[in-house]
Amino acid sequence: MQTFFELEGGYLIIGLFILGVAIFVGTREFVGDGKAWKKIVPLVLISISGFISVHFFVTTSRISEVKEQFNNGGAVICESKSVRKVAQTIIIDPKSSQHWTLVGNMFQSPEYSRGFHSARCLVHKYK
Repeated sequence: MQTFFELEGGYLIIGLFILGVAIFVGTREFVGDGKAWKKIVPLVLISISGFISVHFFVTTSRISEVKEQFNNGGAVICESKSVRKVAQTIIIDPKSSQHWTLVGNMFQSPEYSRGFHSARCLVHKYK
C-alpha cells in the first residue's frame, strides 16, 4: 500500500485538486440552487475514487505478477528512463550475467547505477 502511494502520489494530488475545483465551483452562487453541490460533487468524488481504486488493483497485481515471474526464474521487461533515444526497455533475467536481485520492490544489479521499480515492469513472455 505504501508503495502505491509513493508511486502514484502525484495522481492522488491531481484527483484531490479536481475534487477541490468541483467543490469550489459547486458552492458558488452563480451555479444555481445548490444543485451542482448535490449532483456534481458526489459524481466527481465517486468517479475519482473509482479510477484510483482500479489503478490501485492493476498496479498491485502487476507488481505481484512481476515478482512471481522473477522469483520463479523468469525474465521481466522494465522501463529504462536513463536512455530515452535507443533501447527504452531492459530485460531483467535472473539467469543473466548481470546478477539481478529483487530487494523489496526494486530490481538491482551491480552493473547499473540505479534500480528499477517492479511497478514499472512487465512479465516477459518468450516466443
